[in-house]
Amino acid sequence: MKLRRVVPIALSSALFLTSALPAGAQSAQDRDERELSFTNLYLLDGTIAISGYEKPLVDQLRSQLALFHPQVDNLGDVVVTLGSGAPHRLLVTGIDEPGFVVSAITDDGYLRVQRLPQGGLPPMFNELYSAQPVKIGTTTGGWIDGVVAGLSVHLAPGRANPPKSNDLDEMYIDIGAFSADEVRKAGIDVLSPIAISRSFLNLADAEFAGAAVGDRFGAAALINLLAMIDPASVKGTLTIAFVVQQRTGARGLQRILTTMQFDEMIYVGRLFAGGPVTGAENLRRAPRKEPGSGVLFAGEESNAPPNGFAAELKQLADTDKISFAPDYSAPVIPPSYLPAPPMPPKSAHIGVATAWADTPAETINAADFDNLAKLLAGYTQASGKSSFKLDKGSAAVTSASAAKSGPNASSVTEVLQHLTEAYGVSNHEERVRDMVRSLLPNWAASETDAAGNLIVRVGIAPPGSKTPRLLVIAHMDEIGFEVKSIGSDGRLEVVWKGGGVQSYFSGHPALVHTGSGDREAVVELPENWDTPKFQWPTDSGPKSYRVDVGARTPEGVEKLGIRVGDSITIPKAYRPLLGTRANGRSFDDRVGDTALIAALWALGNPVKDRDITFVFSTGEELGLVGAGALAKSLASQGRAPDFVFAIDTFVSADSPLESKRFGDAQIGKGFVVRAVDNSNIVPRAFVEKVMKLARDNQIPAQFGVTGGGNDGSAFVRYGSIDVALGWPLRYSHAPAEVVDTRDVDALGRIVAAIARSW
Repeated sequence: MKLRRVVPIALSSALFLTSALPAGAQSAQDRDERELSFTNLYLLDGTIAISGYEKPLVDQLRSQLALFHPQVDNLGDVVVTLGSGAPHRLLVTGIDEPGFVVSAITDDGYLRVQRLPQGGLPPMFNELYSAQPVKIGTTTGGWIDGVVAGLSVHLAPGRANPPKSNDLDEMYIDIGAFSADEVRKAGIDVLSPIAISRSFLNLADAEFAGAAVGDRFGAAALINLLAMIDPASVKGTLTIAFVVQQRTGARGLQRILTTMQFDEMIYVGRLFAGGPVTGAENLRRAPRKEPGSGVLFAGEESNAPPNGFAAELKQLADTDKISFAPDYSAPVIPPSYLPAPPMPPKSAHIGVATAWADTPAETINAADFDNLAKLLAGYTQASGKSSFKLDKGSAAVTSASAAKSGPNASSVTEVLQHLTEAYGVSNHEERVRDMVRSLLPNWAASETDAAGNLIVRVGIAPPGSKTPRLLVIAHMDEIGFEVKSIGSDGRLEVVWKGGGVQSYFSGHPALVHTGSGDREAVVELPENWDTPKFQWPTDSGPKSYRVDVGARTPEGVEKLGIRVGDSITIPKAYRPLLGTRANGRSFDDRVGDTALIAALWALGNPVKDRDITFVFSTGEELGLVGAGALAKSLASQGRAPDFVFAIDTFVSADSPLESKRFGDAQIGKGFVVRAVDNSNIVPRAFVEKVMKLARDNQIPAQFGVTGGGNDGSAFVRYGSIDVALGWPLRYSHAPAEVVDTRDVDALGRIVAAIARSW
């Protein structure tokens, strides 16, 4: 197949950073300071630094702070020292984040993991990684894409004891490998670090969100401070330290306090959760202040008044009209086998509140962050201007709102990428329909019916012809949410469009698709989400979904262009894995759409003396809406098809989490005849006919039994025979969906063969 080629559009970091800033009436200085804050946090958050594996961020800091001649010890702590003499003050922050390391590799190429840190995180931390894209560090210092295996919703019914996604014994990483040897050849081995793929989000320029934001704001604040300090004006000695392994015993901080002496210390960073509350085992001691609470100082109680050094900092905050409030935090140095080094005579721990702490949706308030930077500037009397500024081009983070390349491509894989990266929740398929239309060959004229289905007449039989009437159909929509109402606090109340596992979406970044563009957001978690005995709402109980877009009033939401009825999805991207495998949310059913487009290009022209129609349908995830409307319309015209070939996912048990009793088709072994699913049974004779056609054309093929329904079943009541076809898909209805592109190619080839000769 030969399609038109375009050159991808490169993302401009500078343009993105500028466009993310507010257009309101701010002073030039305010805009510069907010841009500096945003830039530093954006860049630091884009560098993965699992506890004990912080070298990428250490190297970045060492390079970017070269003007200050930083010292890096053999643990990885980065230390900048300004001035000399007394007093000797320490500003310190941790730079590591939680994640995993490879602990074993299975014979069939899956990675087993151990978490770092092993404790001290919310009970659902592991679960929020389930069915998510991740990055795995290689032995050469690079990163490759993978996904965490997750349960497929269509295979879950009937399983009495499915694996639990919060259990490390049931956690597998899929990088598209076939064997342990292939994993190692890709540069992955035991001890390779693993972190969730991240998007750094700017919510209405009021909040910053994303995985590890709470682990980076301290470093970003100290870099901001260095950008404001004139080293010659520093009184006494000021040490600024970026320490490693804070999450695993505060080893970097202990090294600094053991080898150096300080009169004062301010630890700048997140507040830490503690153990269970005595007498209430379902609760744990944790910070409870909400973003927007100003600068926080840590104490043993959430409402304890400041004393000692914290009281001095409060006086400074009051002078600058900065809110300075208490909140609970566990100590920055946790109990250990050895006595902790002595703390400086004056010590304090300050930070800002984080919502959804230690989740992919972790959120801080931008004004809180600004006030933290302002308080540090007041404490150090930073009144000059350094010539230092962090390089905007140094981090490899991708925004959820990054520009995408154009729609045309030159291969089946590129078609699949373009379609996968187009957003189209059920009832909101316009972008996908436009993308499909742009990818059709010039000869394939299309029309859109009242239900939004895109229809292409592939062949028109002459009057009186006895050739069978064929219809091939694949759906355009994907699962997501729709805005039901806007709360008085500016949160969006949303409802499912389609269905999925709640933990795959709640606690993760999101995009609100509006008439004026996409707005970044996070899907909030249910109440009591961070308690040990939390249970997700069941299918029979109420489900509550709230989405935070950064606004705090309905009027603020309106200014963002968000309206009731707008659609919401989880950000997505097409990610090549090893070999011919790939990850991308909404492969269901963009693979089917790709197969139809590939078949049209392979046919080359309208098929003579045949009655064939290709349909890209709407609303399949809501109950075959577009297909049902089309089936009824064609039947009323006396044009019901004789055969319908519904092209949709064969939800595969080719996963370490699934039972092979059901959905047993392997990815990479060819397309699949969906002989039995929840909506249709293909007559055995036609299963055999498809298999023979595949053999005759040397197309790899499988057949089997799976779950879910298909568009073709809507036509059966009108006399059509539904011959459902698909491709094996791992982890359906999840951000971790995995496909083998050889199966996509096989699917396109069988559709073309059916069009020519069925």
